[in-house]
Amino acid sequence: MFELHHLTAQELWDWIRRGETTALEVTEHYLDRIARLDPELGAFVTVTADEARSRAAQLGTTAQPGTDVPTSRPLWGLPHGDKDLYDRTGVVTRSGSVALPAAPAAADHPLVAALAAAGTVSLGKTTTPEFGMSSSSETRLGTTVNPWDTSRAPGGSSSGAAVAVAAGLLPAAVGTDGGGSVRIPAAATGLVGLKPSRGRVPSMPGRSGLGGLSVAGPITRNVADAGMFLDALVRPTGLDEPRPYALVTPDVGDGPFTAAAVRGEGRFVVGLLDGSPWDDTVDVVVDPAAREAVATAVRVLGEVGHGVEDVSLPRVPYADAFRVAWESSAAGLPRVPGIDLTALTPLVGWLVERGRRLTATQVLDAMTALDAFSMALIRAFEPFDAVLTPTLALPPRPLGWYGDDPDEDFRRQCAYSPWTSMVNVAGLPAITLPVGVTGAGHPDGEGLPMGVQLIGRPGGERTLLALGAQLERRLRWQRRHPACW
Repeated sequence: MFELHHLTAQELWDWIRRGETTALEVTEHYLDRIARLDPELGAFVTVTADEARSRAAQLGTTAQPGTDVPTSRPLWGLPHGDKDLYDRTGVVTRSGSVALPAAPAAADHPLVAALAAAGTVSLGKTTTPEFGMSSSSETRLGTTVNPWDTSRAPGGSSSGAAVAVAAGLLPAAVGTDGGGSVRIPAAATGLVGLKPSRGRVPSMPGRSGLGGLSVAGPITRNVADAGMFLDALVRPTGLDEPRPYALVTPDVGDGPFTAAAVRGEGRFVVGLLDGSPWDDTVDVVVDPAAREAVATAVRVLGEVGHGVEDVSLPRVPYADAFRVAWESSAAGLPRVPGIDLTALTPLVGWLVERGRRLTATQVLDAMTALDAFSMALIRAFEPFDAVLTPTLALPPRPLGWYGDDPDEDFRRQCAYSPWTSMVNVAGLPAITLPVGVTGAGHPDGEGLPMGVQLIGRPGGERTLLALGAQLERRLRWQRRHPACW
């Protein structure tokens, strides 16, 4: 039986605009699914049902050209969820932690404001690990589970966003990615996850946070919706976005990102990466299912006519410098008003302690080392239109896998996703695509999602979307859904 959540985000947007449904009907449909399914899944930490209905009703009755949110807005009427790291006025931001006071936010974060300007209807806050500093989905506020197998985790830090999209609780979502936080949960839940170039998204321009690691990007069921949401993030009002910041990524290609994602045109040279930057410091074991997903992508790319060549990772120190950067990002938490440091999880408390012991010289040396790594990586990748890796080394992890020892927790995060953080450090765009699944007889179970990652040149999102569209046409992953669908 057909239901509204079977539509893609683009189809749903078109239905609303043409009057085949209303923003309020769509909102009610998704709120009903959240009420029925989310108690088991834990994708939302807060549901703002009354506010969502009011917003949807307003869009459906007064949103005409010339008003604050005209129907031309790129995501007009689409339900959305705010990642619980970012403030929305009047809603409590928990940041995945019990250590913060439960006080409503006084103003919108720029990312939240941009999504509102694009015409979305927020249904609430999606879950995240504590302060987004882990790829675990288990917090003291609750546990978020993978809809493909509820004994397994969806990854993070955009845990709830990915689970909501995979389970049909949202048509699409926007997460943020500082070391893999869009791509990890998208890969673990069988979705497309796009991390844009540093500076591409105006509401997160790459100037905040140490190293400018974190960017906002879409999590969707298909490639075309990823292009649609990237267009909305770059131009929330549908008009050219002013560029008030010095850091602006190269604008490679012509036309909207959606057009590249829909057309899926072009012949490209793809590099097949050997090794990861964590190999010398972490025991990286690549599961046969991850290798099989890459082999599938290579086969299809060859059938389409792309060239695939081997590329080696530059031998430039990385792991220790990234670890310093991650630790130093936690050093400022004690200054957050009202925070109870005794209530932090073991991992975040450990990161705070280690971060506060770092000297300025150690941090500067780490930033210098990461700059050197970035330049070497971009030089190594320059001959290729895109570089292919597994997204994750292992299938979705069982709940409890990270354990309670912080040092081991950190090592396991790096071993699980050894190819994601280097992309943030270099500021490159990357997309994860749900190319494969685990097969019968696999020790982790059958039918678990396995993704591949394509890394682009600076500003090369259109190439990644075009490649993704070509793979999607042949592999048809958009037809795969978990049982709760």
